[in-house]
Amino acid sequence: MDYSFKRGFKPDLERIQKALEEEFSTEIKQEDGKLLLSFGALKSICVSITGKKLTVTTESVIGASDEQAMDTNKHFRNFLEKATGYNAKQRLQMAKKEVAKEA
Repeated sequence: MDYSFKRGFKPDLERIQKALEEEFSTEIKQEDGKLLLSFGALKSICVSITGKKLTVTTESVIGASDEQAMDTNKHFRNFLEKATGYNAKQRLQMAKKEVAKEA
């Protein structure tokens, strides 16, 4: 999934890594301009910057408990808000606009 940055939120990998470190208490590896980690109900999270967008790819753990999934989702949403400057509601509205453009 690709996310736009709000004005004032630079597409800087170091800043993105700090946002990841604040939300996810786990080891974060950096390879080929990508940040890689695993946390809770997400087997893998791959974060990179493509052009002027934040690209995030995730893979879920099969059979994670509801509690673990909810906690992971909370941390993930908080990370996206810190990284992009947009809250969940704003990201949803932008995603809908993108779909409407393509249709």
